[in-house]
Amino acid sequence: MTHDVIVAGGGTAGVAAAVGAAREGAKVLLLERHGCLGGAAAVRNVLTLCGLYTLGDEARMVVGGFGAEVVQALVARNAITPPQRFRGVFSVFEPEALKLVLDRMVVEAGVDVRFGATLTGATRDGDRISQVAWSDHGGTHAAQADAFVDCTGDGDLAHLGGASTRYGNPDGVNLGTLGTRFGGIPSDVTVTADQLVEVVTAYNARAKAEGRVSELTKEKCVIVRLPGSGDMVLYLASVDYDPRDAASLSRAEIGARRQAWGYLDAIRGIPGCERAYLVSTGPEIGTRESRHLNCRHQLSWAEIEARQRYDDTIALGAWGAEWHDRDSFASSFDYPPDKGAYEIPLSCLHSVDTLNLFCAGRLADGDRKGGAAIRVMGTAMATGQAAGIAAALVARGALDPGAVRDRLRAEGAILDRAQIA
Repeated sequence: MTHDVIVAGGGTAGVAAAVGAAREGAKVLLLERHGCLGGAAAVRNVLTLCGLYTLGDEARMVVGGFGAEVVQALVARNAITPPQRFRGVFSVFEPEALKLVLDRMVVEAGVDVRFGATLTGATRDGDRISQVAWSDHGGTHAAQADAFVDCTGDGDLAHLGGASTRYGNPDGVNLGTLGTRFGGIPSDVTVTADQLVEVVTAYNARAKAEGRVSELTKEKCVIVRLPGSGDMVLYLASVDYDPRDAASLSRAEIGARRQAWGYLDAIRGIPGCERAYLVSTGPEIGTRESRHLNCRHQLSWAEIEARQRYDDTIALGAWGAEWHDRDSFASSFDYPPDKGAYEIPLSCLHSVDTLNLFCAGRLADGDRKGGAAIRVMGTAMATGQAAGIAAALVARGALDPGAVRDRLRAEGAILDRAQIA
């Protein structure tokens, strides 16, 4: 098979990249190892769209284009909340509705989607990737393309294709957490952060009194209540692991699921939550950081703090540097200047040594805090759309950042802070 653009990974970044490239006229193949689109939103219980809004008193939307289309489609289904606050500003959505919305968008764009496709190899010719291979229940397959976008989150395509990558950053790798969804909690029952701390502390004290070591790692997190069902999702069960290592990942999944049941016992101690039950865990642990593609530019937190301007800006970010420490399991959140928007350049999505390879989402090139700020799903939709358009232009002949910006503007993307003032 031959395509113009191949996108690996069907999360929010990957779907945005595939649709962006297809709308630019490219013949696009999208490879996804799961049976649905949505990535972390669909298979990891990450049900908050972060990065869509500025973090000040008056939240302003900074993601247009593809991201705004997704939000509008979810609003039409009553499947997303207005902006909420917990350190940052985010919207909570119903994952089943998101799956349907993303299915519709790729079908309407004419993207060739392959579910159950696990990437197994990539062929490198000089300074380009020319072909990828994947396996499914039918066997092993291969396809050629002129340009590629890696949205796997773990950098699988870049790694297999011999592109320059790194694991995390020299000063740390963000911690992963298992999203746990609980039902049986009446919609009129409000669970607070203080209540969570109280019941987890009590659970740990009981374990100590009984001569047991509690496995519960965290006591504070955002409390998410889903539109419609009222189910509560928590991000507490955390484990230090390497997502590239199957043995390490397996231990993390097993350990985090044990924690989920401990958290359920603790939550039942909150008034009104006595009949809570565990709806789902994950079903995959939520990896916040894995490989980064080494790109032509690395976005730094210092640049964000300085409100750096770029000639090749393709998106605005608004999320802060959300960091989850692997040693203490504590989290921190550094706000961008004035809790406003900052620019993201195309060059932090374009491989430093592979001319026809782009990336988006948490694979984008940022330092410890910069990467922690731009990895979230709302921002990933903006970087994904830009990467897809850039890949389509490379497939057609040459990369022109100005043309990428023009096409993004035509699609309704927000590239200038003046647009949100």
